Amino acid sequence: MTDYPSVAASPPSGTSKTTGTTWQIVAWSLWDWGGAAFNAVMTTFIFTALYLTGDAFGGADRASALLGLTMSIGGLAIALLAPVSGQRTDHSGRRKMWLGINTLVVALLTAACFFVQPQESYLLLGCLLIAAGHVFFEIAGVNYNAMLLQISTKSTIGKVSGFGWAAGYLGGIVALLIVYFTLIQPDVGIFGITSENGMTYRVVALFSAVWIIIFAIPVMFAIPEAPRNPNMPKVGFFAAYLELWHTIVRLYRTSRHTLFFLIASAVFRDGLAAIFTFGAVIAVGTFGFKTADVLIFAIAGNVVAAAGALSAGFFDDKFGPKAVIVTSLLGLIISATFLFFLHGQTAFWVFGLLLTLFVGPAQSSSRTFIARLAPDGQEGELFGLYATTGRAVSFMAPALFTLFITQFGSQRWGILGILVVLVLGLVLLLPVKKPEFHTAARV
Repeated sequence: MTDYPSVAASPPSGTSKTTGTTWQIVAWSLWDWGGAAFNAVMTTFIFTALYLTGDAFGGADRASALLGLTMSIGGLAIALLAPVSGQRTDHSGRRKMWLGINTLVVALLTAACFFVQPQESYLLLGCLLIAAGHVFFEIAGVNYNAMLLQISTKSTIGKVSGFGWAAGYLGGIVALLIVYFTLIQPDVGIFGITSENGMTYRVVALFSAVWIIIFAIPVMFAIPEAPRNPNMPKVGFFAAYLELWHTIVRLYRTSRHTLFFLIASAVFRDGLAAIFTFGAVIAVGTFGFKTADVLIFAIAGNVVAAAGALSAGFFDDKFGPKAVIVTSLLGLIISATFLFFLHGQTAFWVFGLLLTLFVGPAQSSSRTFIARLAPDGQEGELFGLYATTGRAVSFMAPALFTLFITQFGSQRWGILGILVVLVLGLVLLLPVKKPEFHTAARV
C-alpha cells in the first residue's frame, strides 16, 4: 500500500515535538472532570431526571416534550456555530481564552438553574437554561479537543485522550456521590438544606457550577495559548460560513476519507450516546431495576467506561484509532445482541457493563482519529466539523429506538433500534483509511 503523507507527521503550530508535561496533561483532563457535573449531575441523573421532569412542572410527559424541543433547538445551534467558532479561534490564536469564556458561561447558566422553582411556570426557564448550557459546553469542547494536540504527540495522543475521557467518567462519579449523600438521600442535607420548595435540587445546580469552575482553572494556567497562524487572515462572522463551505469542498477534493470518517463517526457516536441516554430507561422498563439499582449501575458503568478509555489509549497508540474503534463497535454489537435476547437483572449487569467497557474506547479513539488528521493551525475548525456532523444525525438512534418500540409493542425492541445504528456506523467506518494513509486534510 502506498504511504500517503500524514497530517499528524508534523506538530501543530505553537506546539513542541514532545508530549506535554504530566501537570499539563492532568490540568487538561481536569476540565473534563469538572464538566462531568453538567453532563452527569445536571443533565443525565439528577436535575433534569429527578427534578425538572417531575410532577411539579406539569408531569413527565409535558416536561420531557418541552425539554426535548429546547434541546433540539440547542442541537441545531451547535451544528451551526461549532465549526465557525472553531475556525475563528484558529484564526485569532485565542483558543484557551475562548475555552475559558465558554466554560464560564456554562457555569453561570448552571448556577442560574437555582432560580428554577418547582412550579409549572418555571419549566420553560429550566429547559432553556439546560439547552443553552449544552450549546456553550459543546462549543467549549471544540477548543478543548483541539488543545489535545498541544500536549501530545503522534505516539502519545491515544493515552492522553484516553486519560481525559477517564477523568470525565470518574469526575461524574465523584460529583454524583457527593450530591447524593449530602443532598439527595438525607431528609436534612448539608447546611440544613431540605427538599422544601425544591431547594435540594436547586442547590445541586450551585454545587455543579462551582465544580465546573474549580476544575476548569488548572488548564487556564498550565497550557500556554496557541499562537495565531499568520497565514490565516481574520474573517467576519458571516464570511466564515462561506469559508466553511470552501473547507468542505477542499476536504472532498483533497482528503475524501476525512469526510467519510466524519460521516461514519457521526452515526456510531449517535449510537454511543443512545446507550447512555436510554440505558437507565431500559434497565428499569425491561430488566426490572429499581431506582437505587440504577444509581449503583450508573456508578459501576462509569468506572468500567473510565477503565476502558484509559486502557484503550495504549492500544490506540500502538495499533491506531481505527483498530480500537472497530474492535469497540464489534464488542458493543455483540453485547447489545445478547441483551436483546436475554432476560433478568444478571444479564443486564454482565452485558450492560460490557457495553460501557467499549463505549469509552470508541469515544476516545474517535477524538484521536480527528486529532491525527488535523492540519497545522486548523485543529479547531476540523473539531468544529466533528461536532457539527455529530449533531446532524443525532435524531437517528432516538428515532429508531422509538420506531422499533412502536412497531413491536415492547421496550425490548428499542435495543434493536440502537443496534441498527451501531451496525450502520461500523459498516460506514470499515472502508475508511487509517489516519496514516489519509492524504493531507487541507482545510
